[in-house]
Amino acid sequence: MDNTFIEKKKANMIAVCGVKNSGKTTLLEKLLKGLARRGIKAAVIKHDGHDFSCDRPGTDSFRLWQAGAYGTAVFSGQRVFLHKKMEKGQEELLLELFPEADIIFLEGRKESSYPKIEVIRKAVSKKPVSNPQGRFLIVTDYEPETFSEPAVGLEDIDIILEKVVKLCKLNF
Repeated sequence: MDNTFIEKKKANMIAVCGVKNSGKTTLLEKLLKGLARRGIKAAVIKHDGHDFSCDRPGTDSFRLWQAGAYGTAVFSGQRVFLHKKMEKGQEELLLELFPEADIIFLEGRKESSYPKIEVIRKAVSKKPVSNPQGRFLIVTDYEPETFSEPAVGLEDIDIILEKVVKLCKLNF
């Protein structure tokens, strides 16, 4: 693994975190659309705190996985699907999957020290739950002044995009 590549990618890695159903995916959808309109390539690595199934029973790749393959990959001319066993805490290895990305969002990982945006919505939470180390922005439906750190509204997508692009030292 090329450490220079990993360190460069980590510099443009931003976690988007919050409690379950806080709006992380919705925020990411809006950010991804805004970045794509500006010609900035973004990828997302979603963390799941539980194990999950990512293949469908009956497919060849599922059968090979069930037979004991350590990993399987299916690809076509337009996409790739990778199913691989991985040790806990190795998400940095996933950065190699997105060499073209200008920004890599990590959905989840609130306990990490990555630069992070935390989503806080009245319906599901009252205060930040993430590790404050690295947290540079709270996105919320509370009044931004509620918090003692930088906060903006859920609909302030252009402001959030500006902060993300500035943090990653990218140009619009």
